[in-house]
Amino acid sequence: MTSAPLPRILRRRGEPGYPTFLELFFDVTYIFMLSRIAAGLAEDLTLRGAAETAVLLMAAWWVWVLTAWLTDLFNPRLPIIQATVLLVMFGTLVMAIAVPQAFDGYGWLFVTGYFGIHVVRDAVLIPGTRVNHPIQARSVRVFFWFIVTATPWVVGALMAGTARLALWAVAVAVDLGSARIGWPTPRLGRTELASQIFTGSHLSERHQQIYLIAVGELILTIGLGLSTSDFTAAEVTSAAVAFSGGILFLRLYFQRAQQLLAPSGLTAVERVRPGTSTSYSHLVMVAGVLVTSMSFSLVIERPLGPTPAAWTAVALGGPAIFLVGSCLFDAVLTGRLLWSRALGVVALGALAPAVAMLPPLGVLVVPNLVLLVILVGESAAPRSRLVGVPTG
Repeated sequence: MTSAPLPRILRRRGEPGYPTFLELFFDVTYIFMLSRIAAGLAEDLTLRGAAETAVLLMAAWWVWVLTAWLTDLFNPRLPIIQATVLLVMFGTLVMAIAVPQAFDGYGWLFVTGYFGIHVVRDAVLIPGTRVNHPIQARSVRVFFWFIVTATPWVVGALMAGTARLALWAVAVAVDLGSARIGWPTPRLGRTELASQIFTGSHLSERHQQIYLIAVGELILTIGLGLSTSDFTAAEVTSAAVAFSGGILFLRLYFQRAQQLLAPSGLTAVERVRPGTSTSYSHLVMVAGVLVTSMSFSLVIERPLGPTPAAWTAVALGGPAIFLVGSCLFDAVLTGRLLWSRALGVVALGALAPAVAMLPPLGVLVVPNLVLLVILVGESAAPRSRLVGVPTG
């Protein structure tokens, strides 16, 4: 029996796996997106504000993940794929513009951008892969689950308050969760979770780039915060402490990523389940960086005086979320717990009561010290001692 021909738009095995300039250009949009999301949380530092921020971040992340997979599975040098990426980029910009008022008057604009991205993507991929049913089925499955979540997204945009938050939370959870189980679809089944459909080197580089974008947003926040300050000694010191924190976030990530993403790790990322899990762990790490970025902006604005409890929570919580994400990333590729970072999470939690007594600048210093201890310890310890018992 003759096998079905490969679609012309498919990326061929053996082609260069490095990201194209267009993909890097697409990521630039996320500096704006992430800064809008972080600023929104700073303006509403409550549990509800945190929940709304989480929903918006997950929706934005899902768009980024689908675009990274698009250029991983299909040839990003073809004009049709490049045009698709540019249209997705425009839709992402629309979503970012709507972010500050997404739970108020601009909910419809956020959903329009989100829906437009999905429609454009699937309008290209489903017809473009029609010569090979198994490959086309992957895009059809994703489109099916897009239809499933359309109702809560649209109805949520028409509602207000808690109803919108609840409906959108369900929708984005289903969007991300359906990928985790292979998008099971009537008559088409699901994408086999052990199948190797990704390009490990390309996908790994894309995740490293979006993490770098998140750290870049953090640096932007520091610069903007200091530029609008009175340049007092406390404000300048806060900016310096924040900048050192950004360096620690960068070093902690890339030090471990370079160890994990050896050829064996890249092979694991090629499979569906590790590939999606890698994306989710990076979502957690990026969330940690964004929360930290927001805490930096608050402290640079007022480095002295009593520290509100919410400020302490985000100053310690951001690094803790990042460490949790890095533990998940490690567990995906090694199957083991990175105990040095797990202990860092415990340390941040244990220090919280004492740190709450410090002024904002002092609160900013403590998580930096914890991250520095982890970085120095991991640099000095043999790799075999960094991990603990298997997680599964």
